[in-house]
Amino acid sequence: MGEHPTFGLDKDIKVGYKRAEKMAYKRKIYRFLNAIEVEDCHDGKYGAPGMSREQKKKATPEQIEKQNQYQKEKRCRHRLRKHFDVNDYFITLTYAQDRRPQDMDQAKKDIGWFTRQLRKEYRKAGQELKWIRNLECGSRGAWHVHMVINRIPDLDLTITRLWQHGMVDIKLLYQKGEFAELAKYLTKTPKTESRLREACYSTSKNLPLPEPEKSVHQSWKITDKIRVPAGWYLDKESFREGVNPITGHPYRTYTLIRLQRRNERKKRRKRESIDSKDARKRRDRAGR
Repeated sequence: MGEHPTFGLDKDIKVGYKRAEKMAYKRKIYRFLNAIEVEDCHDGKYGAPGMSREQKKKATPEQIEKQNQYQKEKRCRHRLRKHFDVNDYFITLTYAQDRRPQDMDQAKKDIGWFTRQLRKEYRKAGQELKWIRNLECGSRGAWHVHMVINRIPDLDLTITRLWQHGMVDIKLLYQKGEFAELAKYLTKTPKTESRLREACYSTSKNLPLPEPEKSVHQSWKITDKIRVPAGWYLDKESFREGVNPITGHPYRTYTLIRLQRRNERKKRRKRESIDSKDARKRRDRAGR
């Protein structure tokens, strides 16, 4: 694979399958505080030596739908990585059975009122509210809202006071995959999750998407190695390599995550395990 100057080479990680093709390719790099996303794909302006440029195939409705969902998930992931951190909140707002909205329009009005009141509280604290949410209705008619918001002091008390339709659950942001799993969860639809009847995804307007670094390389030789700089590791679950069914050309995407993040997760799991054991001991002593 063509080398990029920002990738200081200190170790190789073998992944994927070995294949080599000499052709021009485009590279996009999205840089975040704790993650680097890399996208390599064939540059449609150029073909392999001695080959003419091929025409693109017409995408099927299923392929278009799958691509749209992929792009929505990607944009959500980028906003999470750019504008939020692990100490921000992931909240779930539920409805009591006798307070459920009649339809999606009513549910939007409920969450709209809640968001406006919450924004006022942020202004009092001298902060700007940032949010990503998915409004969902389950197959049995239960409504709820999943929402990511930036943290301010006493936010848990404020949310509980403002949400008047049911229960509130508040957690710190899920860190696995540097928010990759969380992005999937926040963008699910009835097509991706059979237990949903309806879903409506939205974000605040103050979450601009990052611009990638772009480069074009004249020769692409895909090998079975990805080179990782010191202080980072390859998120193997993020690795994708294959042939685009529309263009017929190869592509590769992957994410590098700052090594410190993995160490933080290990320490956090250890603390949670210790806390869980201590809680069990206290319950056992209380039951004697």
